[in-house]
This record gives sequence, C-alpha cells and structure tokens, in this order.
Amino acid sequence: MTDRYAVFGNPISHSKSPLIHAEFARQTGQELVYEAIEAPMDDFRGAVLAFRDAGGRGANVTVPFKEQAYLLAGERSERADAAGAVNTLTFADGEIWGDNTDGAGLVNDLLNNLDFDPAGQRILLLGAGGAARGVGLPLMEREPAELFVANRTAYKARELSARFDCYGGGFEALEGRRFDLVINATAASLAGDLPPLPEDIFMRGALAYDMMYGRDTPFLAFARAHGARTADGLGMLVEQAAEAFAIWRGVRPQTAPVIAMLRNA
Repeated sequence: MTDRYAVFGNPISHSKSPLIHAEFARQTGQELVYEAIEAPMDDFRGAVLAFRDAGGRGANVTVPFKEQAYLLAGERSERADAAGAVNTLTFADGEIWGDNTDGAGLVNDLLNNLDFDPAGQRILLLGAGGAARGVGLPLMEREPAELFVANRTAYKARELSARFDCYGGGFEALEGRRFDLVINATAASLAGDLPPLPEDIFMRGALAYDMMYGRDTPFLAFARAHGARTADGLGMLVEQAAEAFAIWRGVRPQTAPVIAMLRNA
C-alpha cells in the first residue's frame, strides 16, 4: 500500500500542505499520498488515532490543535518540548512521536532563501503565543547577539523569554532599542493591525519578517516605509514542511522551486 500522510486542522480546506508534499514526493521519487483532514473541534485525538489505525504513517498539525498534538505524543523532541506544541507526528511501532518544525522552518528560510544568518544579530520577536514559542529555541541555537520578546501583555513576554533564557517585556520597553531582524509572530496581521512599534526600531539594513503570508500586511508596509527589507512567511511554510518530509522519508527535498511555484500561483 502507498504510504499515507495528512495534515489535521479546523478549518483546513485552505491548506497548501497537500500541494507542497505532493511536489516534494514528485521531486524525490517518493511513493506517498498526503491529504487534508478537518478534525472535529471536540475530537482531535480520535481523528488522528483513526487515521493512524487505518495505516497512516505520519501527520502534520495546524491550528487549533498543536497543543493537543503535544499531549497526544508519547515521545517528543527537545524543540517540541520548548514550544509546548507539536506540528509533526510520526507513527511507528505503536508509538506516537512528536516534533515541532516551525522554528527550523523559519531559520532555514532565513539562511537558505533570504541570505540572513541570525548568528550575532539583534533579534526582536513580536508576540508570546504559540507561533512565537515554536521559533524561540531554534533562533537561540543560532547564538544571536540578543533575542528580545515583546508582547502587549508584558508578563507573557517575560514568561516566554525566561523559557529561552533571553529578554522580554511590553512594547513600551522597545523605546530606544534597534534590531537587525524583527519577526512578527502576533495575530495582528490577521486583523489588519500593526503592533505598536517605535519608528526607529530597525537598524540600517534590517530585515522585517511577517509569519503571515499571502498578503501585504500593515507590519510589512510599516517596515518598508522605515527602510527595512521585508519577507512574508511563505518560505517558512515550505521549509517547515521540508523538515517534516525529511523526518518521515529520510530525504530532504529542494524548497526553492516549491516556494517559486507557490508565489507564481
């Protein structure tokens, strides 16, 4: 039988993951099928276990189930534990292993597609929710000069920064600070809003990165207006998928052609 994989979410019809993984499989000559499954809000566990019991080999997990996937996994990677969330499940020998590839996806996008190495850089991470938690450890592993977590609710920023042994606070703490990389991991872009940032937040030549993709957000417009170069999260989406594909299949696909294909589409 052809190996089966899936992405679970709710809603899920918008997901690009089936297209991405189909292209990875074509590119690497792997025989597999990958589908999108909308799990019931009240029975994510049941949906995943039914898929596994029907022969599923692995699954990706997107909102709002990443924390539930973390609890479902019997064994987890260090980066999954650091995030408190799982987006990649592997089923083998009756066990469920959980990983979080979001942070690796971000770092690989920066390194491979945007020619930006976080090592030695001053980084500002906006937000203290699940998206920010998923990328903190991989960013710190690159040994930046500074990682500062900023959030509207200051104590949440400080809690998250304590987890990654960095700095954190409310947006008011950003006055007088400047950064080489500013990452928007807040939900502000979903609502068409802009986090309250000082106008001089960007160092000369800084990169502004919005995890949202598929639209020109107020954050990206603000960054361009203040001299920063900009990037959306499409590359991160493809890179985190490539990380999951490599975990499952033992081969790493090329991401640049897939990113280009999605942009052209």
